[in-house]
Amino acid sequence: MTNYDDIDFSPILALTEGEVITHSRVRDIRLASGKVLALITLDNGRDHTRPNTLGPATMFQLGETLDALKARAAAGEIQAVGITGKQYILAAGADLSDITKVGSKDNARLVAQLGHKVLGKLGDLGVPTFAFVNGLALGGGLEIALNSAYRTVDASAAAIALPEVFLGIIPGWGGAYLLPNLIGIENALEVVISNPLKQNRMLKPQQAFDYGIVDAIFPAANYLEDSLNWADGVLTGKIKVERKNEPGKIERLTKWPIAIKMARGMLESKIGTVPKSPYAALELLDKAKSGTKAEGFAREDEALAELVTGDQFAASMYAFDLVQKRAKRPVGAPDKELAKKVTKVGIIGAGLMASQFALLFVRKLQVPVLITDLDQARVDKGVAYIHEEIGKLEAKGRLDGDSANKLRALVTGTTDKSLYADCDFVIEAVFEEVGVKQQVFGEIEQIVAEDAILATNTSSLSVEEIGAKLAHPERLVGFHFFNPVAVMPLIEIVKTPHTADAALSTAFVVAKNLGKNAVLTADAPGFVVNRLLAKVMGEAARAVYEGTPVADVEKAFAPLGLPMGPFQLIDLVGWKVAAHVQDTMVHAFPERFYANENFHALAELPEVVEKDKGGRVTGWTKAAEKLLKPAVGSSPASAETILAGVQDGLAQEIKLMLDEGVVPEVEDIDLCLILGAGWPFIDGGASPYLDREGASQRAFGDTFHHPPIRGIAS
Repeated sequence: MTNYDDIDFSPILALTEGEVITHSRVRDIRLASGKVLALITLDNGRDHTRPNTLGPATMFQLGETLDALKARAAAGEIQAVGITGKQYILAAGADLSDITKVGSKDNARLVAQLGHKVLGKLGDLGVPTFAFVNGLALGGGLEIALNSAYRTVDASAAAIALPEVFLGIIPGWGGAYLLPNLIGIENALEVVISNPLKQNRMLKPQQAFDYGIVDAIFPAANYLEDSLNWADGVLTGKIKVERKNEPGKIERLTKWPIAIKMARGMLESKIGTVPKSPYAALELLDKAKSGTKAEGFAREDEALAELVTGDQFAASMYAFDLVQKRAKRPVGAPDKELAKKVTKVGIIGAGLMASQFALLFVRKLQVPVLITDLDQARVDKGVAYIHEEIGKLEAKGRLDGDSANKLRALVTGTTDKSLYADCDFVIEAVFEEVGVKQQVFGEIEQIVAEDAILATNTSSLSVEEIGAKLAHPERLVGFHFFNPVAVMPLIEIVKTPHTADAALSTAFVVAKNLGKNAVLTADAPGFVVNRLLAKVMGEAARAVYEGTPVADVEKAFAPLGLPMGPFQLIDLVGWKVAAHVQDTMVHAFPERFYANENFHALAELPEVVEKDKGGRVTGWTKAAEKLLKPAVGSSPASAETILAGVQDGLAQEIKLMLDEGVVPEVEDIDLCLILGAGWPFIDGGASPYLDREGASQRAFGDTFHHPPIRGIAS
């Protein structure tokens, strides 16, 4: 058992240099009963755009503050301690920029131990402690609350979560032990593991209350006053805090191990066994069912030290930095002052993709949106779909009645293309064929104003070729969304040699206003994401046609850590789309990309692959097997050969893309893969993974990063 008071924390004092310190400011509040509550307010002195974080200097100061309050409690000066944050924010967790500088596993362990030592004091002050969660509470911020005796939450708080697994680590300041013992194992599994793996899903305050994480929820208007009155009621005994999952009420013998077993099966099915942090968290949650708090904290210390110094966390922090910083300041974007003001949007097409565009544009831009198609029936179907989706948002409470009606009124559909005349931004969502796109843009250019922007959603065709017949090709820009449109955060903005800065600037501003992250790419086949996915899919197809069973190919790709296997991905995006992308890439680079005529034949089948309950591909359907039998060879490759082939192929292709100037830097490729294809943080997108696996060295005799992005323990 660790005695935190005996530990020398001086080796991590160096981490305090440059830290934005979150101060612990204390004031005494006399409650209605006459009792005195000492209220700590965490405040880093910055506005809400720079949340409170918990670096080492912050923790040392908080520890000293709590020691002083313990002495005052012993002297009878105070009867309770409360802790809250500056406006809108309790704390956004540990200062991750500090953690990346720890330098050794011993220092990483000290960071974990410091957190446990300081936050553990909240349960050892000799008087009741109350956490008033007045806003954002992530990671260590939520663990402040968990280490307190009682908790309230502001109903308007932005988000509550333990997101550590998303970043390749674990809740290391009490969360992995305290949470399951507060709310039960099923709920804890959801918060600690499932939510982070669902694109880092957060809890809303009501959910936190329903789970039992907090004891009371109050509206924002009088949140602190209500919380103090509630705390007074608890102190005087007028309020009895009932918890359905009190330690004595949590069933541990049967339910706990069953939940852990089911979660392990779910993880293996959904993400494979490569990511380390979900399994480390699972292990901690499993062991939390018994033993003391001190033992639980000691296990967290070791797990955090191991993960913080590993390759996956180093890559995750690189990826996190890309998403948090680079994505918000797109490289190569012209001055936003050049952007044309968009007051009306036109969408060519009324199919599913076009309807998804219309819904997104009208919701985010709140300007008139016009859709057109070849006949009125298709137009009516598209408008009906958009209205129905707005109705669903209204039913869920995400839109009020007036807002929903306003959005419906802004969407119109017609077969009369002359109504495009006053559109500032027109995007096409028609068949993926150059001639078709040239034709529709040729018609529209005659109608719209000379400075209206034209955008194509092509996924792999040449944007320059699409605009070749335009009188003003400088107004055309690639604006490539990813499916599902509402969810995927990336737009690839494609610049041709003719694209004017005004068109490009407008595209970037529109993307930002749509709530998307934009990356600038040159007009090269497949742009970024589809070019690299085509490499993955092609290598998988090659292995199958050489004679490797499809399920074995899927397993061979598992160490890449991708959200799904290559054939599972093809089945999701559609075999026709995949066949088209492969053809485009083979036509452009026949010596490096693989396609097979059977792709198109398979695309005509109603079902191509068989899957298990977890969605993993287990084999071909009988129809696909029959079709493939004459084409498949008899030289199955080993998993190692297949994996090395795709690793080397990706490294070679990324290097060529950089040499060709498809994007300015490798960081932009990684950002595209993370945001557009869900590639994992633990790979850093792709390049840090390819460097550490030796693929970069094998492919071009160097690494993408100097030095390579590796963990301290490597």
